[in-house]
Amino acid sequence: MSLPPLRIGNFVSRLPIVQGGMGVGISLSGLASAVAEQGGIGVIAGAMVGIGEPDVRTNSTGANVRALRREIRAARERTRGLIGVNIMVALVNYPDLVRTAIEEDVDFIFAGAGLALDLPGYRQPGSHTCLVPIVSSGRAASLLCRKWQSRFGCVPDAFVVEGPEAGGHLGFKPEQITNPEFALEKLVVEVIDAVQGHRSVTGEAPPVIAAGGVYTGADIFRFLRMGAAGVQMGTRFVATDECDADPAFKQAYVDAKPSDLTVIQSPVGLPGRALDNRFLRDVRNGDKKPFRCPYHCIRTCDGETSPYCIALALANARKGRLKNGFAFAGSNAWRVKKIVPVRELMEELVAGYEIAAREAEGATQEATAYTAASSSWA
Repeated sequence: MSLPPLRIGNFVSRLPIVQGGMGVGISLSGLASAVAEQGGIGVIAGAMVGIGEPDVRTNSTGANVRALRREIRAARERTRGLIGVNIMVALVNYPDLVRTAIEEDVDFIFAGAGLALDLPGYRQPGSHTCLVPIVSSGRAASLLCRKWQSRFGCVPDAFVVEGPEAGGHLGFKPEQITNPEFALEKLVVEVIDAVQGHRSVTGEAPPVIAAGGVYTGADIFRFLRMGAAGVQMGTRFVATDECDADPAFKQAYVDAKPSDLTVIQSPVGLPGRALDNRFLRDVRNGDKKPFRCPYHCIRTCDGETSPYCIALALANARKGRLKNGFAFAGSNAWRVKKIVPVRELMEELVAGYEIAAREAEGATQEATAYTAASSSWA
């Protein structure tokens, strides 16, 4: 019972595992290329990808475009595997990053934090880039299919459905995050049902990828059995040697306890799941972190009233300066016990899937045998 491949458009990923795009600078070419080399889909995060550029404060768009182009090319030099870019719709420079990714012929664009209603309009004739919106409901998936079909004559090549157990910004109201009605298991089935009847370039309904709280190989088996074509995982890939964050950032995951996971109200206007620390406690206590908005990177962020600059906070955390920032993390971050190579993690996930598949097959055979025996006794 091997892990099946994941087909999106004309691309086939040997493993149905997408590494989640994690900004600011957590998943760049190092992590993405390592995942792609192991048979998954590696993803570079576009959110403030150029924050380390010397001119990012005076030429934010130019710096981010330049950095994104460099990261895509660096990933290509390291692997022949599949590479994607995660680009938040809410980013001010969203159009520039999308155009850059398409110009670089990246394999996938994953677009969330807003409805990517205009995404196909950036794709030029002859482009090979697959377009994959990230949604949090069947309603959003259905709307995108209808709008894209009407305006562009196509539907998304795939969907990522992200549940409330994910790390980072969440597409849910605070009261929905713990509501069982919004559990990923329900959302996956809802989105699969919503896209039936729509046909992608493969002639079939767009595949649905489950994200948010997927942690083990057994989890992968569970979501594939309910109809998902693959899974997206972010938290598991933070604690890897190849992750582009500072070792102190990764160690924060290893040291985390269940009680350290908290949901914050982000300056961008969305709830977000993070590892609690002194920085966030200060914010909760009303201590504003003085700053002047140097980037205006997200449309919904009000630099005049925000208690801190989220781009600076995340950039500091990425560099290991957690006193001046914080780490986004999924609900299972506390389960991380050590930092491992990507190869080892992928092998663990594959093995876990195969064990779960064999156990399920054995249970089915046992139930069948019991039913047959019961019939003969009757």
